[in-house]
Amino acid sequence: MAARILANLLVMGSGIMARALFQAYRQALANASKTGVAQEAVQNIRRSSKITEAEARQILGVTENSSWEEILQRYNNLFERNANGSFYLQSKVHRAKECLEMVNGTKPHGTTN
Repeated sequence: MAARILANLLVMGSGIMARALFQAYRQALANASKTGVAQEAVQNIRRSSKITEAEARQILGVTENSSWEEILQRYNNLFERNANGSFYLQSKVHRAKECLEMVNGTKPHGTTN
């Protein structure tokens, strides 16, 4: 009998704790979106991932006189070479291509308009 009461208390207590944790998590998310903490974190990530045109050209190994086709060829080669290797290097190559897309005014692959 005492074991049954103890088990019931344990089940009820864990249910109450689970609901309280869930509500606290929801409230924390709501507070973060109200204060702009989430947006600030995203902006900091974007700011830190920006690279200069010179750095982008150096990463891809192209010059200012390189054609867009040559840039894409270098990008594809380096991206594929690191597909099973370093995710960090692969992301640097991708960011370099994005930077040069913005500089050249070229639309990213797969977009319309």
